[in-house]
Amino acid sequence: MAPLHTSDSIPLNFEAQVIAAYGRHLKLRDTDGVLRDARPFGRKLQVVCGDRVRCASDPRHDEVHVLEVLPRRGTLWRSTLRGGAEPVVAQLTQLIAVLAPLPKPDPFVIDRYLCAASSAAIDAIVVLNKSEIEVDADLQSLLDAYTAAGYRALRCSTRARSGLEDLRAALIGQTSAFVGQSGVGKSSLIAALLPQLSITTGELDRDAEGRHTTTASQLYDLPEGGALIDSPGVRDFAPAIETLEARSLGFPEVDRLALQCRFHDCEHLREPGCAVRSAVDAGAFDARRYESYRRLRRLYQDLRAKQGPGKR
Repeated sequence: MAPLHTSDSIPLNFEAQVIAAYGRHLKLRDTDGVLRDARPFGRKLQVVCGDRVRCASDPRHDEVHVLEVLPRRGTLWRSTLRGGAEPVVAQLTQLIAVLAPLPKPDPFVIDRYLCAASSAAIDAIVVLNKSEIEVDADLQSLLDAYTAAGYRALRCSTRARSGLEDLRAALIGQTSAFVGQSGVGKSSLIAALLPQLSITTGELDRDAEGRHTTTASQLYDLPEGGALIDSPGVRDFAPAIETLEARSLGFPEVDRLALQCRFHDCEHLREPGCAVRSAVDAGAFDARRYESYRRLRRLYQDLRAKQGPGKR
């Protein structure tokens, strides 16, 4: 790839990739590696970090406009309050769900990120950051449940400088997005992986809830090949229901067990002959993960109702 540089000579029409998105303020990299500032043309055009776009320059106003988002793949989608879908990041091959002993993990948020990735055919890895802090029984149980579901789990510590090489190896050749709650150390991990860059990181506030240190999604190239995207921390996340696999909602355990249910359209809540509920009763399917499935199923139904009959 050509080295990054800027230029005063802007072609009238060109294609580029969005490498940073600050609301409607975008930073692009064109096919020659030139960086450009831009904004979407029109209020309805949704552009996110990772998107490949078609652009045009407006020399009269010294502006670059994004005219069109080229076909997306590997897109992480979230729900709007009315049940619609909006993109978060695009062109992913891998999702890195980061959690930590502090702030206290919200496993339901992590699950929803993983379900969104699964339904978009994006691979996912669970990363425990701040592993120098003692892992209590609840957190260990959470990690064990993800491993049992089939997810790879890694442990890292930027403070102890441990586990970083395993994470680095998992990123090679992939386009990965780091997601998770505020304060879990996503930006710190990226700063440790790319020490040559100046990346802002933050400490937890006094109530250990975590605060935002990333206010925009930004893509970074990895020297070994591949790229990673840092995204703002969240306190909640709901996957777009239009993209969820309707039978399992993206839970791999449910997907495997649903084949044994008596009814093909089983929602795994109250139906007789449900293999999913039987597995929970037998201890073969983590009860906390099943509760997460139940909550997402209720949200799925609520958002479907908000969409109205024309969208179902």
